[in-house]
Amino acid sequence: MGGGATGIGHATAEHLARAGHRVVITGRRATALRTAADELIRSTGGTVDWLVSDVTDPDTAEATVGEAERRYGALDVLVLNAGGPPPGRVLEVDDKQWQSAFELLLLGPLRLARLALPAMAARGFGRVVFVTSTAVRQPQPDLAASVVLRSAVTAAAKLLSREFAVHGVTVNCVAPGPTATERRRQILTSRAQATGRGYADLDGEDAASVPVGRAAHPQEIGAAVAFLASAAASYVNGTVLTVDGGRTETI
Repeated sequence: MGGGATGIGHATAEHLARAGHRVVITGRRATALRTAADELIRSTGGTVDWLVSDVTDPDTAEATVGEAERRYGALDVLVLNAGGPPPGRVLEVDDKQWQSAFELLLLGPLRLARLALPAMAARGFGRVVFVTSTAVRQPQPDLAASVVLRSAVTAAAKLLSREFAVHGVTVNCVAPGPTATERRRQILTSRAQATGRGYADLDGEDAASVPVGRAAHPQEIGAAVAFLASAAASYVNGTVLTVDGGRTETI
């Protein structure tokens, strides 16, 4: 469970722990992970462990998967969740920023999938869920790196879903809309600085663009991920589950 210390990752870990999964949350900050794991254990009564792992570091992927399997055996569910890159329009993102975002959003998650999927297929069961964004369906100009690279993630997930389905493994994406996390605050702050408008105005305008009139709670996104990780979703494969309160306008 990537990015499990806060936000959508933490909420997803809570749902999975309540459903009876043995959960391992990962991230870059040991103190935050330890605190989050302790909180999840108290709130769910489940088994929750943590591992320091940087998805952008090629050397840590194999160690992370190997250690999770050593502690708990087979890896049945892999949730690939990472924070987004800094906001910026498509020609404002420089080469270094593109490369950093490429490692974070696409190459790092695919490394983990490459390690986990063959073993899932050999056992005849597995669930892989990529957490992406509704921006892949309704692009936002100031989130260029996220739009471009999460679109590539969506394509990769589709390819994987077709390859591994016959072995009892499903691969899907959850695409959140605006969600009350630090990431959303970062995006709105960047827009306020770029336009000279007040944060509160942009916050209200963003919420008003959602038919339900508000940003999502992280727990609402986590519930969608947990559903796709469950046995009940055994015939849901290769899809993008949009969780955005109805904001995306495409049919």
